[in-house]
Amino acid sequence: MNNLTKMKIDKPANEVFEAFVDPSKIGNFWFSSSSQRWEQGKTITLKYREYNAQLDIYLMKVMKNKEIVFKWGPREDNYIVTIRLIEMGQATIVTIIEDGFKDTDEQIIQQLVDDKEGWVFMLTCLKAYLESGVTNLRTGLVKD
Repeated sequence: MNNLTKMKIDKPANEVFEAFVDPSKIGNFWFSSSSQRWEQGKTITLKYREYNAQLDIYLMKVMKNKEIVFKWGPREDNYIVTIRLIEMGQATIVTIIEDGFKDTDEQIIQQLVDDKEGWVFMLTCLKAYLESGVTNLRTGLVKD
C-alpha cells in the first residue's frame, strides 16, 4: 500500500530538485538542516531543530532534476519515498509516493492520513519558498 501526493510548483525542475538536495536550501521549507548534499548511495542526517529531532535517510536513487528515492523510518518498516519531478514548461509537477505500509497494521489509516498531511504541508512550504521566497512556514504545522 502507498500514499500518493502531487503538487504543481511554478518553477523549473532544476530549481525544485536543488531545493531538496542542497543543504543550504532544504531548511527554507522542510527540515531545519541536512548533513550534506543528497547523492545516490549516501546516508543523510536530517534535523528538526525546533522539535529536537533527527533521522537518517538512505538515498537509493538520485536522478538529477527527475527523481529522488530514499528509505526512512524504522528498519523493520522500510518506508521508501519517491519524489518525482515532471517538468511542464516553466512549472514542475512534484509527486511524492511513500511505500511500505503494511495492510495488517491496525493504525494504517491514521498513519496514512498523518503522512498525507505532512507531505501536503511540506509541498505547500516548498511552493511558498520557491514561488514567493517565504521561508518561515515549515514549522507551522501543529501536531497533538
